[in-house]
Amino acid sequence: MSGKRPAEPVPGRAGKRGKKEVMAKFSDAVTEETLKKQVAEAWSRRTPFRHEAIVMDMDPFLHCVIPNFIESENFLEGLQKELLNLDFHEKYNDLYKFQQETILSSFSFYLTDALLCHDDELEGRRIAFILYLVPPWDRSLGGTLDLYNVDEHFQPKQIVKSLIPSWNTLVFFEVSPVSFHQVSEVLSEEKSRLSISGWFHGPSLTRPPTYFEPLIPRSPHIPQDHEILYDWINPTYLDMEYQVQIQEEFEESSEILLKEFLKPEKFAEVCEALEKGDVEWSSRGPPNKRFYEKAEESKLPDILKDCMALFRSETMFLLLSNFTGLKLHFLAPSEEGELEDKKEGEAASAADDTEEGPSRSSEPESRRAAISSSSQQSNEQTDPEPEENDAKKGWEPEYGGFTSYIAKGEDEE
Repeated sequence: MSGKRPAEPVPGRAGKRGKKEVMAKFSDAVTEETLKKQVAEAWSRRTPFRHEAIVMDMDPFLHCVIPNFIESENFLEGLQKELLNLDFHEKYNDLYKFQQETILSSFSFYLTDALLCHDDELEGRRIAFILYLVPPWDRSLGGTLDLYNVDEHFQPKQIVKSLIPSWNTLVFFEVSPVSFHQVSEVLSEEKSRLSISGWFHGPSLTRPPTYFEPLIPRSPHIPQDHEILYDWINPTYLDMEYQVQIQEEFEESSEILLKEFLKPEKFAEVCEALEKGDVEWSSRGPPNKRFYEKAEESKLPDILKDCMALFRSETMFLLLSNFTGLKLHFLAPSEEGELEDKKEGEAASAADDTEEGPSRSSEPESRRAAISSSSQQSNEQTDPEPEENDAKKGWEPEYGGFTSYIAKGEDEE
């Protein structure tokens, strides 16, 4: 080692490659000793604090907002420009959708990006912070930091406060069992919700015991004549051979998309009833686990009640058993039964080959009986593939509402 002390950076001095070194400096109000002591005392006592340079609030959990956090505009503008030139990677699943830089904790939310309700609790996180580097922003652009209150089980209930991003504003809050928050969907087509965020670490707070929700009671199958399937379902899906193809594809990929499943006239009636606005909806949560609206069934129009009866009917569960190979109804064959039937079928087939010639089918008789018990050949067949014009009326990716499958062991944020 030479023992030489590195040269002190000089404001405005050109560095390597002609770049200028710009020093970041906190605003004078933030570094004022009296104010720091007042804030520290209010934080430790969990009491609200208001000052022109800083606002601290306890509702719904301990958080603080500091506008004009950094004094140097040149530094902020340079930082913003540099971040926007970084290689951001899209993060996209059922919890969040945004652009993230992989070295710095920098996040850029564009149109339709969002971060759903969560509490930030991971081992050692004590304080979460966000420094906003956004252009002029208002509530109509979305992207608000929404704070939730909690119920008696420490589960998030509803949004009680929304913080609008603002240039050079630092927001930080205590990470705790009740610090549930989200970033609402960005609605701007031109602006990016750019920020730098991260956590200060320390001993974790004691968490309350994990709350387990009571199981939702299962509805029993509704006895229905199999004619209900012919009234509602595309006849193609009631064909035995087609059901076998569906089951093979489902067993191969564990999922399947059955297009044009309902008859067109029934589907149109259901859509019309849903769009009329006569249905009463209520939210279902908690929002860190689910967030959707459920219809009040007792007040549904008749066509929607009939549709619900279809999907709860015994015949529908038998049909789904045929589609999937799963035993979803007590009359559906089990895997053990199918194996025995297959062995018996193979033995019978071998006997037929030697005594009476080739057998017409090696498919187990019980399986074919189960399939035919809920379906029969129909004279009219409807192609399940939608017409080209209909496809254009379909759902676009930017509408959201997609289904995400997260593999076990996938990296978590």
